[in-house]
Amino acid sequence: LKAGGVAGVCVDLILFPLDTLKTRLQSPQGFRKAGGFRGIYAGVPSTAIGSFPNAAAFFITYENVKSVLHHGSTSYLSPATHMVAASLGEVVACLIRVPSEVVKQRAQVSPSSSTLRILSHTLYHEGVQGLYRGYKSTVLREV
Repeated sequence: LKAGGVAGVCVDLILFPLDTLKTRLQSPQGFRKAGGFRGIYAGVPSTAIGSFPNAAAFFITYENVKSVLHHGSTSYLSPATHMVAASLGEVVACLIRVPSEVVKQRAQVSPSSSTLRILSHTLYHEGVQGLYRGYKSTVLREV
């Protein structure tokens, strides 16, 4: 739990500026209007808050599913056990990752808005479904 959470936070925070640049390059409003190189850490609070539980949920699910499937399985099924465990881990982790990503990406292209303002705006105008926009495609990509 702790190791997975700390590893997830470290990776997410180190790579965050690159992710911001990628998101802004993909923005329909254009790189400059999306913020350019300004506010390269815009949206980092949602990543920091969601990163630990996201990584922890993945590793807890992965280890538990792996231990359940491993009992009585033969060695040639070992790769399938790891694939199923990792896939289910991603499905669970995406329940945390996707809302965090939605808020983060919206903050990255609107660096003048706070993370809390973006979260409340999304919930008010789109409901909880707005936070899970892209859940299915994210799960398919991760699995």
